Amino acid sequence: MVNENIPNVEMLVIDDQGNNLGKMNKARALKEAEDRNLDLVVVSPDSKVVVAKMMDYSKHRYEQQKKLREMKKNQQTVDIKEIRLSPIIGVHDFNTKLNHAKKFISKGDKVKLTLRFRGRMIQHKELGAEIVDKFISELGESIIIESKPKLEGFQIIAVIAPNNN
Repeated sequence: MVNENIPNVEMLVIDDQGNNLGKMNKARALKEAEDRNLDLVVVSPDSKVVVAKMMDYSKHRYEQQKKLREMKKNQQTVDIKEIRLSPIIGVHDFNTKLNHAKKFISKGDKVKLTLRFRGRMIQHKELGAEIVDKFISELGESIIIESKPKLEGFQIIAVIAPNNN
């Protein structure tokens, strides 16, 4: 709430240096702020006595937007990349997918391993589990297992993340 948008109540007013000017009504507080070429901004509307501060509101808003932009710039996004395996995967395909996983992990992304069973392959769950375990062991110490391999329906799913240590 700024200037005229402030409700017509008695408020505690603080000037731009942080000095307490005491309780004032809205009209007097606005006059004081106008004399100093500042805006009157409510900083604590929920307290017993509304607290308003005199400040350059456009400068204040610019500073807040600048902080938000800086925080967004420094924030790091983590993507989840999916690698699909099969219980009857060939050696070359396995190595290719392993290299893709290493590349994703080196970039800092998480990897979701999905091994899908088709048809009667589900009868040999142990083969699928061996492939997923081999895949994880090939990645070595560069990963942390976030979600251990578990069977969900017709697929085994595991999530691994880069080890930042």
